[in-house]
Amino acid sequence: MPEICRFLGIIIKMFYNEHAPPHFHAEYNDYKAEILIETLEIKGGRLPKRVYSLVIEWATEHRAELIKDWDLAREKKVLNKIEPLV
Repeated sequence: MPEICRFLGIIIKMFYNEHAPPHFHAEYNDYKAEILIETLEIKGGRLPKRVYSLVIEWATEHRAELIKDWDLAREKKVLNKIEPLV
């Protein structure tokens, strides 16, 4: 699963050939969650509240890039790295 971003100990990844709806994976220590790109809701898994807030802030800024990477992943093309939260 390609890593598309890393910031503040949070790792953002996206699988190739992933099932719909469009989403990405966020990991922080032993926590893992799938986040829906459209609504930014947790689809599965769990993150600490503060980490989830940071992931939402980052994803809000980069939603268009996340959709582009989702489309690339569906086509089995190289995913673009996305800038971290600053």
